[in-house]
Order: sequence, then C-alpha cells, then structure tokens
Amino acid sequence: MELENLVHIAGLIGEPARIKMLWVLLDGRAYTATELSLFADVSPQSASAHLSKMVQANLLKVSCQGRHKYFSYGRDEVAYAVEAISNLVPLQKEKIVPLIKDIPFEYCRTCYDHIAGTAGVVIMDSLLISGYLVEKDQVYDLTDKGVVFFKAFGIDTDVLLRQKRPFARPCLDWSERRSHLAGSLATAILKKAIAEDWMRKVGNSRVLTITSKGQLALYEALGIKI
Repeated sequence: MELENLVHIAGLIGEPARIKMLWVLLDGRAYTATELSLFADVSPQSASAHLSKMVQANLLKVSCQGRHKYFSYGRDEVAYAVEAISNLVPLQKEKIVPLIKDIPFEYCRTCYDHIAGTAGVVIMDSLLISGYLVEKDQVYDLTDKGVVFFKAFGIDTDVLLRQKRPFARPCLDWSERRSHLAGSLATAILKKAIAEDWMRKVGNSRVLTITSKGQLALYEALGIKI
C-alpha cells in the first residue's frame, strides 16, 4: 500500500503542467487557478482539473476570499520535495552565461519560506563555522553558543524548538548544489531580514535584494559579505 501511494504521488507531481504549478508556488504566495493556468500554459479548465487532483492528495490547499479561490502548498514537505526534484536536473556540460536578469535569482531568493541561492549557502556556512549549529543525523542541532547568539540576534529559539516542524535542516540548493538552511529557524531568519529591511522581495518573484543596511548587519552578526 505504501508503494502504491508513492507511485500515485509521483504520478501527480510528474505531470508537466502540475510540476510547473508547484514550482511557481515556491515563492510562498497563493495563486488563483487562472494565474496557475497561465504559468503552466494550459487552459483554465485543464488547470482546474489538475488543481483538484492535487488538493485531493493534500499536495495543495485552497482558501476562499470573496469570489476567488487561492491555491498554496498543503504542507511544507511539498515545497521541500519540489526543491529536491530540481536537484535531479543534470548540470550543463558547457557553462551558460545567464542573462543579467537571472543573476539575482541565483544569488539571493526565497525557497518557499527561507533564504536560498548563494546568500543562503553563505549564511548556512557561517552558522556552522561559528559553531552556532552542528550537523547531526542530517539535521542541525543548536549549540549553547548558538542559543546565546540567536537571543542577541533577536530570535527566540525556545519558541521555535517547541514547534512541530523541524527546527533546522539542510536543504540542497539547486543553483549552488550545496545546502542552505531550512526549517523554523530559517523561516525566522528570513522574517527578521524582511522586518529589519535587510532584504526586500522583488515584485511578484522569489528574488530578494540585500540592502546596504542588511549587508552591514549580516557582516556584523556573522562576519559575511553578501
């Protein structure tokens, strides 16, 4: 039965239109069926059928606001699965020089609810090198040194550790091919960066820009230059 369920989920995710919709939802926003149909390049009727199947499988959830229905991930694990699948895409044998508009996306972006790209990997490396986190059994444990650091940083780790979701875990970055930080701690870091105007979301995209204030704050806190 477990294998049958795996085959069913793989079939749902593997359909081209559906994986396009799931990929777009990595920006953490909720979208209407019409918007997702445009992203997936299918008719609104076809999009509704695809979305219905994913809602039934708890891959997506739907919320109503007025006359509109908005779709988003049904659970965090869906976002992690989509990001992981992207890492199966083979690396290009020949170096392709990206367009200027693509560079910020690879440098600093959101991966669902945490920081990804070059900036995310640099932050992750600094937390490990500084001894605030330590890797253990494919998750990250908080050290005593880390408790002190995050308290000064403005993040209450006691609250995060009581949550049901993972506290800190590696998430393989598809552009860097190395891990950035995921979990409740990573979400708290992103929220603080946005609230403190260290980072800003760029329009209707997953791109994050790092402000001069953020560059200074991250250098003072973690000794990193991003």
